[in-house]
Amino acid sequence: MHRFFAILLLSTLSAAQAAAPTPAASLNDADNAHKARALLDRTIQALGGQAYLNIQNRADEGRWYSLHHGASPGPGVQYRQFSRFPDQDRLELIARGNVFIPLPLFGSVDVIVVSRQKHRNDMVVIHNGDKGYEITNKGTSAQDKDDLKAYLRRRQHSLEQVLRKWINDPTMQFFYDGLAIVGAKPTDQVTVLNSQNDAVSLYLDQNTHLPLKTSFTWRDPADKQKNVEEEIFDNYRLMQGIMTPFSITRTFNGETSHQRFINTVRYDLPLPASTFDATVTYDPLQPPKKR
Repeated sequence: MHRFFAILLLSTLSAAQAAAPTPAASLNDADNAHKARALLDRTIQALGGQAYLNIQNRADEGRWYSLHHGASPGPGVQYRQFSRFPDQDRLELIARGNVFIPLPLFGSVDVIVVSRQKHRNDMVVIHNGDKGYEITNKGTSAQDKDDLKAYLRRRQHSLEQVLRKWINDPTMQFFYDGLAIVGAKPTDQVTVLNSQNDAVSLYLDQNTHLPLKTSFTWRDPADKQKNVEEEIFDNYRLMQGIMTPFSITRTFNGETSHQRFINTVRYDLPLPASTFDATVTYDPLQPPKKR
């Protein structure tokens, strides 16, 4: 019996020594981080290199679908979107049913210029810094607090923020997570983790090195449940030296919540400052004033 316990003790000590970290593990961690960062640098080059990193603004137009439980309640709406990096955005949703008429972008020459009257279902959503506004035929109101919070969270974890801001933070940690499949395509999964323990995973096509998906998680402060938000990129085309996805799908906890199919894209347009200006003129929660 004593001999049995002695053998058991020696086996336990041997296993503990085998599991203990060694200097080689630290070297492997460093190699892993170096590989992850190198993959991100290759992705930036695939997107256009300095041309991609130096983008000041962007405009695109196409068709926009909001979905619930993976299904669209209608044919979607036409949209135009103007973005000035890093924190200004203007989204115009135009109610035209199934009729699609290309809309003019600033400086565009390959779209039909049309004049249109404002429809009662048209809406403009503007984000300027950490403020959001909604403009309808009733006037301009502050964006709903929950909608604004959701938008700011998505912007903070967007592909542009990760590749143009996050990775330049000297405290950022990089992890190569191995092979993953996105849309039947093999990708390299890379995760970046900031000093607030906030992370974004990027899925990079092994052949083209273009990003096919981003993913991040957050915990709802009310129910404490963890949520997963992802953005999927497809149908890349070269536009002004920049590889641009013409199909973007957003998912929430595995269900498709939004799809955008782009018709026209322009970069670095002469956007006037007023594009992102808005002033609140009414409160939708207050009853209308009696005349």
